Amino acid sequence: MSINWFPGHMSKATREIREMLPKVDLVIEIVDARLPYSSANPVLAQLRAGKPCLKLLSKADLADPEVTRQWLEHLEKDPAVRALAISTREPEKIRRLADICRRLPGVKPDATGNVTALIAGIPNVGKSTLINTLAGRPIAKAGNEPAVTKAQQRIDLRDGLVLIDSPGILWPKIDNANSGYRLALSGAIKATAMQEDDVAMFAAEYFLQAYPQLLRERFRLEQLPDSAIELLETIGRQRGCLGSGGHVDFDRVATLLINEFRSATIGQISLETPAMALAEEAQVQLLRDEKAAEKAAADKARKQAFKEKRRH
Repeated sequence: MSINWFPGHMSKATREIREMLPKVDLVIEIVDARLPYSSANPVLAQLRAGKPCLKLLSKADLADPEVTRQWLEHLEKDPAVRALAISTREPEKIRRLADICRRLPGVKPDATGNVTALIAGIPNVGKSTLINTLAGRPIAKAGNEPAVTKAQQRIDLRDGLVLIDSPGILWPKIDNANSGYRLALSGAIKATAMQEDDVAMFAAEYFLQAYPQLLRERFRLEQLPDSAIELLETIGRQRGCLGSGGHVDFDRVATLLINEFRSATIGQISLETPAMALAEEAQVQLLRDEKAAEKAAADKARKQAFKEKRRH
């Protein structure tokens, strides 16, 4: 199963990023700390090609701290990457980014002491919040703010860091169905891209497996149901999400569960670990290889059929 929601955009984004990369000293990529693999843009990963990169795991206050620790360690296995967990609760850490960028291996400030960074991130991952925190004030659309110069996509923070804001980076297809569900659950994908009750079923199944104690505490359950559908029914009856005839309204309970995850009302939850991501990436690559082999075989068969037809 693959998910499509932004056809035709990838080639334009790829071209613009490719044109920008030679002009910058480093890449700042913002990913969601709850899903660092699924919220990382594969286009950027392919084009970065060893360029120094600062990976910022945003919304870290909503994620499982132990899993975030695993992700920071995993990401920094790439010698070109420095990883940092951030949240709006710690603005002082964000304000130190200019100094962190200047100290990254391979980054050399220009004659004025500035470093220039391409900043990228998928929708709803916190890029605008980060920029406004760095600037110390909201940046108006026209960019006419004291101490902040914004011309087109260039933002001079006047603290030694110049940002080049990337185009809206979405890729048109997700081959990993689990990543699609995680993006929908986090709010990165529009609600119209996937059925909300399907997303809630995915969430309920994962929460039962990975965070049973948080479910028990939040919904005051002495014993957890055995399946995702039973969990949704239990929560729906407990919270009064009922329709005609006293039946559980699954649309309402789906919205409730998704909102409680997004607000961390259930607790600090991460949707993937490095081990999960590696296993899923291997499976996706296997499927890609199989599709490529099938296409090659089909092309070969068509060519052979064409040759046979010409002979006769």
